[in-house]
Amino acid sequence: MRIEDLAGTTIGAAVSGGLDSCTATRWLVEEGVGVVGLTADLGQPDEDDINDVAVRMRVAGAQEAVIVDAREALARAGLEVIQAQAKYEGGYWNTTGIARYATVAAIVPELTARGLTVLSHGATGRGNDQVRFQLATNMLAPGVHVYAPWRDPSFLEQFPGRREMIAYCEAEEIPIRATLDKPYSTDANLLGLTHEAGLLEELSTHAQFVEPEMGVYPQDAPDESTRVSFRFEAGVPVAMDGDESPLLEVFARANAIGGANGVGIGLHTVENRFVGIKSRGVYEAPGMELLGSAYEYLLQLILDRRARPVFDSLSGALGRQIYEGYWYDLASTALRRAIGEFTRLVTGTVHVDVYRGHAQFAGAEDAPHSLYSDASSMEGVGDFDHVDSEGFLGVLGVSARAANAGGQTSGE
Repeated sequence: MRIEDLAGTTIGAAVSGGLDSCTATRWLVEEGVGVVGLTADLGQPDEDDINDVAVRMRVAGAQEAVIVDAREALARAGLEVIQAQAKYEGGYWNTTGIARYATVAAIVPELTARGLTVLSHGATGRGNDQVRFQLATNMLAPGVHVYAPWRDPSFLEQFPGRREMIAYCEAEEIPIRATLDKPYSTDANLLGLTHEAGLLEELSTHAQFVEPEMGVYPQDAPDESTRVSFRFEAGVPVAMDGDESPLLEVFARANAIGGANGVGIGLHTVENRFVGIKSRGVYEAPGMELLGSAYEYLLQLILDRRARPVFDSLSGALGRQIYEGYWYDLASTALRRAIGEFTRLVTGTVHVDVYRGHAQFAGAEDAPHSLYSDASSMEGVGDFDHVDSEGFLGVLGVSARAANAGGQTSGE
């Protein structure tokens, strides 16, 4: 869609109250388009009051500014990412990607309730978020058209980059927080922060050039470990340190403990975007990393040698699906249901020592589906008889010798 298709109409816009949102909203209004700003409250740690977003959007020209609480939905989606261990290249926990789906699911009902048939977003034409917004909207509300100013030549002619957008907002007296002095861009939600662009586009810029917002870097963390315990029931963390807690509180506490100890802070990765180009990101996800590590320790007790590679295959596939925009399609639905067969067995209490960027295993108990036993002991216990391995190795040796006879082995 182009701006000329929208003149005289009113559209909904997925807005964060940031530079792109404010610029696009004022520009659309000046072009004769009414804008209803739709914001998902994702527990953004960089917003002291989420209602400030509505204030900025009204100043930018939105005729209505709607805030929808999507924190619980995002926490549940984040938990699914943990349960699947669905990270993308380099250990990225897909925190921004999964948030786009929670955002669209939250604002589409507000859009349709007002009879609006166009949803605008501020994602660039070079990134992944445009794909996530587009496909999620197409799958959840196929009658809604998606308009992206960053793909409109008229918008790009006036705003080829952040510099022009900042100057425009300053001239229009729109209260944005972005400045030319800020050397990178940040996207935030309760699961984590994504830092990119600006000076981070230069590979000569150290990852710790970023000023962390959810904690401290490992070298700045206390020189003493913190013990934390998680109780999982069928894959859901229901208690921390023995205290029953709702999911949002678990994430909040895990973020605080992980962040204070440098866990999940400052992950650098140069990743492959779905559009076919590489980009650099520096990520913060202390709660996801801490909870994810604790969950993995339980998985190690539960999955046998056939289940483990199946799980890992499903995990990698879902990680790519989330990253590339396909959370709501058939493949993701099938993957999530298959992973659910593993999730239902993840019950137990796991203790973790958190120290300067590391979440180290400190103990586990009350895990009824654990396969770990004394069978592997070096002591004279357990029901696995060493002698039984003689026949086992004899059988394996048949194929090993056959490989040699067939010229299929190498001494290199």
